Amino acid sequence: MAADRFAAPSPETLIVTPLEGLTALYHRPSGQTHVVAEPVPEILAALAGTALSLDDLMITMALGSDDEEVRTGLSGHLAALIDSGLVWVA
Repeated sequence: MAADRFAAPSPETLIVTPLEGLTALYHRPSGQTHVVAEPVPEILAALAGTALSLDDLMITMALGSDDEEVRTGLSGHLAALIDSGLVWVA
């Protein structure tokens, strides 16, 4: 996954509503609502309007780039977001 670049929809296509510890995301183009937890909103914000590699995303989110546990977790989140249609490989 390290060589892939990931992108997310522009903020204008999402309606973001905080819920007690969670966030509801309504994706206007698909008509789907997703209920997510941290760090999903932060991932989407970091990817909005740009395409980043996993390393660049970790740096943008101030997660460093050398923590293998963080890298694995972020990769898992990206895979789930790709499955949901909220992130794609650019």
